[in-house]
Amino acid sequence: MTAQHAAKPLQTTYFTPGAIALAGLAILGASVAVWRFVVGLQDSTNLTDANPWGIWIAVDVATGVALAAGGFTTAALAHIFHRERYGALVRPAILTALLGYTFVVIGLMADLGRPYNIWKPLIYPQGNSVLFEVAICVMTYLTVLYLEFVPVVAERFESGPPFSGRAASIASLIRPLLKPAAAFAKVALPVLLILGVVLSFMHQSSLGTLMVIAPTKMNPLWYSPYLPAMFLLSAIMVGFPMVIVEGSWATWAFRREPETPLLADLARFTPILLTVYLAVKLIDLASRGVLLHVVSGAPATIWWWAEVGLGVVLPLLLLISAKIRRSRKGLFVAALLVVLGVALNRINVFLVAYNPPFVESRYVPAWSEIVVTLGLIAGLVLAYRWAVITFPVLAGPHAGESHR
Repeated sequence: MTAQHAAKPLQTTYFTPGAIALAGLAILGASVAVWRFVVGLQDSTNLTDANPWGIWIAVDVATGVALAAGGFTTAALAHIFHRERYGALVRPAILTALLGYTFVVIGLMADLGRPYNIWKPLIYPQGNSVLFEVAICVMTYLTVLYLEFVPVVAERFESGPPFSGRAASIASLIRPLLKPAAAFAKVALPVLLILGVVLSFMHQSSLGTLMVIAPTKMNPLWYSPYLPAMFLLSAIMVGFPMVIVEGSWATWAFRREPETPLLADLARFTPILLTVYLAVKLIDLASRGVLLHVVSGAPATIWWWAEVGLGVVLPLLLLISAKIRRSRKGLFVAALLVVLGVALNRINVFLVAYNPPFVESRYVPAWSEIVVTLGLIAGLVLAYRWAVITFPVLAGPHAGESHR
């Protein structure tokens, strides 16, 4: 990280009114999750044998994994492709990915009927299972993300502001342990970066493979033998917009100096990725002879047009304009549309398109499922806030203390 990219912990209050509200929502979600573990899935959710997954898979897992793609895309751009001017964006992107995958695992445990068996893929491998590959890749990639973040933690203990009180005693115990870990992580960083990209390519695509085995249970607008490739393309496509959304939110929440020029420069790649994804999606529909389904007037077409029209075509048209990319609000809105479009794609594939035979009623999430999901999102935001206040993550000057 160059001098102009020097990061430092933010000097701001943690418990603001907004943070307190998020903490209340996180506690409520955790309480409902405890209730779910006590009474089981049948009595706490609307999941059934016919509808075995709901928003905890579509939103908490599938969407969460996709939106965490900013970690490997930004790290690859800055360090593997040697675009060092984006170095200031790497730490927050890796932190977002680290927290995103951590909360994905927590959300997955809420969805599992026997969450205490989540460790079993480690010692009971099944090479023919897509879920096994996803599980191993996610566990390994999460380990890689934590190793990539070790130097940031070590930097805080070595050269950051001094700790006081009991924190100083704890810091004195941790500091000697961090030195060898940080030294290893720095030496191994090139390997970790490459490994992170490879693992991301594997499990991002494998999430799409989960639905390839269900051709008779899915709407043809979303079913495709090329779902793995489209899941991977959409994850790459949303990586930079997610970094832009995260950076814009941090600018507002912490009253920092805006990074619009750097983010606008990063956004130049997104129209190309959007065009490639849109072309692949339309060619796939045409090759399967279902392209005219998009104008059939069926209820599912509304979801398809919302996903593609608002999440791909509109931000593509917006981001082509250099004027909009240089606009702080315009850039944020365009990037947010891409993020929402990819989130809607995962919801469409796993929920809207999934229509197995002999189902008595369509799945509608229970209030408890919604509360747990909102609690997870609130917890993720609070964890990000704590991390950037505690560790040197965000680079550049900041205008003052946040009161949000």
